Amino acid sequence: MSTGGSDRAVFAALAANLGIAVLKFGAWLVTGASSMLAEAIHSVADSGNQGLLLRGAQRAKQTPTKEHPFGFGRERYIYAFIVSIVMFTLGGLFALYEAYHKYQEVSEGHENKLLTGSWWWVPLVVLVAAIGMEGFSFRTAITQANTVRGEEGWVSYVRTSKAPEIPVVLFEDLAALIGLALALLGVGLTLMTRSGYWDVAGTAAIGALLVAVAVLLAIEIKSLLVGEGANPEAVARIKRALEAEPRVDRVIHLKTLHLGPDELLVAAKIAVRPTEHAADVAAAIDAAERRIRAAEPVATSIYLEPDIFRAHESTADSSEPPQVSGG
Repeated sequence: MSTGGSDRAVFAALAANLGIAVLKFGAWLVTGASSMLAEAIHSVADSGNQGLLLRGAQRAKQTPTKEHPFGFGRERYIYAFIVSIVMFTLGGLFALYEAYHKYQEVSEGHENKLLTGSWWWVPLVVLVAAIGMEGFSFRTAITQANTVRGEEGWVSYVRTSKAPEIPVVLFEDLAALIGLALALLGVGLTLMTRSGYWDVAGTAAIGALLVAVAVLLAIEIKSLLVGEGANPEAVARIKRALEAEPRVDRVIHLKTLHLGPDELLVAAKIAVRPTEHAADVAAAIDAAERRIRAAEPVATSIYLEPDIFRAHESTADSSEPPQVSGG
């Protein structure tokens, strides 16, 4: 996935969340609705998360150093994992705390500004406007995802994507839209029933939602941090490229590892045709590397070990773990 497409989705989400946060804070100040405060903090957290994603993408472009010879591509995974932590703490846990605090106020009979003030309509207008703005951000993320998703299903795309930014934005925007619907439901029922407990319930539901989404996101990003191989289609392309080289008899072993979304490490043992000249072996290796890069441009680090195929190695080859992507 190109970084440019990811950046467009992240910038759209950032612009939407900053605008929404201002509106929500204003609505909370005039009504005191706890669900509006929870949603306002949620938008602030999301804005910070988009900043983290952009920072990670920028740091990933650093030139490799002696200490980091394979570059900094995994910075994008690290910052995406931090996003899940921020969503869990600043978004989910804060909303749950606010729900508990508001529950105590309602139980003790404190004045409810939402029910006694003349600004009761403000949160309804703000929430409807926020749904429209969040919907625009979600649509942008979907459009960018569709450019690389192809015919792949959404669940499979999120689980196998090596670029974390768009899946993170999709998670955030979907959670935000559901959270806004929950806030709208909580405020609406509070106004209809004149009971502040519905506002408490809406706030608690938002908190539980954000905690659940944060956990799911952390699980997906953790897999990338631990290290995932290329997807089966990419592995097949690499293997075909190697086998297409006339001086390569067969692929004995093949392993891949994503150093970053756009950086792939390829390590393979290949059987070359017997020859008495080292120059011929070197030429076969060079040609094979060129074929791999042509078939899979993200293969930035390639290590090929030449060998002579022996029959017993076919058994060893079958024991190799499958090259799959997990989440």
